[in-house]
Amino acid sequence: MAENPHRSTQESKPPGDVSPWALAGLGMQFFAAILLFVYAGNWMDRRFDTAPLFLLGGVLVGGGGAFYSGYRRLTATQRVPRASSVDHDDSTPKP
Repeated sequence: MAENPHRSTQESKPPGDVSPWALAGLGMQFFAAILLFVYAGNWMDRRFDTAPLFLLGGVLVGGGGAFYSGYRRLTATQRVPRASSVDHDDSTPKP
C-alpha cells in the first residue's frame, strides 16, 4: 500500500512553530555567552592590570551578541513565506 502523502510528520512543521526546548536553549545561550565573555574580560584585566575595563566590555559584548543572536533566531521562526510574484496592482481599470 502507498503511504498517505498528506500525513503529518515531525519534519513538516508549519512555519513559525517553535519547540519550547529551542526557546529554553536561547536562555542558556545568553547565559553561556555572558559567562564566557566575562571570564575572558576578567582574565585580560588581570593580565594587563586594567581593573574593570575588559570585564565591562565582556559583559557588553557577550550580552549584546547573545541578544542579537537570539533576536535573529526568533525573528527567523516568525517569517512567513510570501506568495510568489502575485501582482496586486488594482490601479488600472478592468474591462
